[in-house]
Amino acid sequence: MRNLIFFFLLIISPFTLYLIAGNNSSKDVSYKISLGKVYHTAIFHDSPHGMYSVWGASVVQDDDGLFHMYYSRWPKHLGWAWLTDSEIAHAVSESITGPWRFVDVALKRRGKEFWDGWCTHNPTIHKFDGKYYLYYMGNTGDGKVMGTPQKEVLNWSHRNNQRIGVAVSDSPYGPWMRSDKPLIDASANDDDYDCLMTSNPSLCQMPDGRYLMIYKAVGKKFPLPQGGPVVHLAAISDSPTGPFKKFSKLVFHFEGERFPAEDPYIWYQDGKFRAIVKRMETAKNRCFLMQFESDNGLDWKKSEHFIVSGLNVTFEDGSIVKLSHLERPQVYLHNGEAGYILCAADSIDSNNVRQSFNLQIPLIIEKNVSTF
Repeated sequence: MRNLIFFFLLIISPFTLYLIAGNNSSKDVSYKISLGKVYHTAIFHDSPHGMYSVWGASVVQDDDGLFHMYYSRWPKHLGWAWLTDSEIAHAVSESITGPWRFVDVALKRRGKEFWDGWCTHNPTIHKFDGKYYLYYMGNTGDGKVMGTPQKEVLNWSHRNNQRIGVAVSDSPYGPWMRSDKPLIDASANDDDYDCLMTSNPSLCQMPDGRYLMIYKAVGKKFPLPQGGPVVHLAAISDSPTGPFKKFSKLVFHFEGERFPAEDPYIWYQDGKFRAIVKRMETAKNRCFLMQFESDNGLDWKKSEHFIVSGLNVTFEDGSIVKLSHLERPQVYLHNGEAGYILCAADSIDSNNVRQSFNLQIPLIIEKNVSTF
């Protein structure tokens, strides 16, 4: 009898280990992410006459298969005036890689008296339960454009009035219902990390049905009007329209740095929360896209394969272009799988003026699963 039991254990133990490994393998999936070749139709300039500067964009597909892009734009003749004059526009395409056709302005200027009445910027679009949710940064202020087409100068009244909002619609064409109060406001306590301003929301639905937001924040530890440090925080809600509970633990933090990162995009895939973030290494005067991961959405660590991309982009004809900036990553998910990344990009022309556009870039994801 003892020998029979021993033989049974020899047979069942490997199977038991297999079940254990199978049930937990999703926690062990690490990604190596890189950028594929860009189609020339996937370079979005907004208009053939170059009337607008174009920046961050986010895409959703409707029930009929049409793609809808929401992007930041502002009149080019004003210079790099995103902080005072950006609006969120809407374009459509039959393909995620374009070509795109301008349709309308989704979130336009609506009056200085509103918290988001003068500027709307940095959109990220989601569809939950048949409704469309357009998250964004909005601000108001004195309306004065600072700087020139050759030089950017921040308007601090607009910068420090940045707050996070969401507009909701039953259709990707609107109308969009905007709130008279921010979704994520600055905290009242001057010791909090987000007491000066909140911006750049990124959101995903958690496995338990709740909604996780990671957002950029600035506090008042350093002298005003600049303030600082610039950090990232997390918040969770039972609803895509809040209220959100804030958490004080820093996200994407690098000890001793006042501005380590910005522009995260978060999503949940293969048992983990994933993030692609713009890394700011000011001491080395360089920026690149990096990858983080988390088991719970609050505690984040650098991924095993950390660097996603520098500033070089390869096009379909094999040409390689080094851009001045490649940022505002927004991942397009199809059936929960990351397939493309949209990035704001620019280059400097012969007159020392920034010429901006948005790229829709295939993602190459290699999955490495740890085993026993």
